[in-house]
Amino acid sequence: MAKLPIFEYPHPILKQIASRVEKVDGSLQKLLDDMLETMYAAQGVGLAAPQVGISKRIIVIDTAHPDEGESPRPLYLVNPEIVWHSQEESSQFEGCLSVPEQRAEVTRYLEVRVHYQDYNGEEREMTADGLLSIALQHEIDHLDGILYIDRISRLKRQILIKKLQKLRREEENQ
Repeated sequence: MAKLPIFEYPHPILKQIASRVEKVDGSLQKLLDDMLETMYAAQGVGLAAPQVGISKRIIVIDTAHPDEGESPRPLYLVNPEIVWHSQEESSQFEGCLSVPEQRAEVTRYLEVRVHYQDYNGEEREMTADGLLSIALQHEIDHLDGILYIDRISRLKRQILIKKLQKLRREEENQ
């Protein structure tokens, strides 16, 4: 496995709509493994292929809390799509590996049902709520060229982007 570079806002690949995967094979499974290793190394909960520079409809997620003694529960989702969502919504603070050290409150559906192919290309469907529901919606947004900062007010987005730019300038000056 290999750790991949994570592309950060405003890289153009993050705004592209990712293309469907035609076949799950050994090379795609290696990419899934590399993405999972990259996500764990960055201490993330989810990672979409566009975030590592690959415009394909692939995401990995693990909502386990290892610091609380939970074992890893990796999910590999190829061509995921939300086929149902609840009417109820909830607002939670979100962050993103492509928008480092920034967080904002985002409103998402409380519950979703997602159709996808798993690590072996088998068709699956799952219903999720809580953190898994949020992570699925967040990562599937990435596949559609949407960042969580696109789901907040213009003013909050501008403030967040200015903080991100300041952080980058400070890192460059160190």
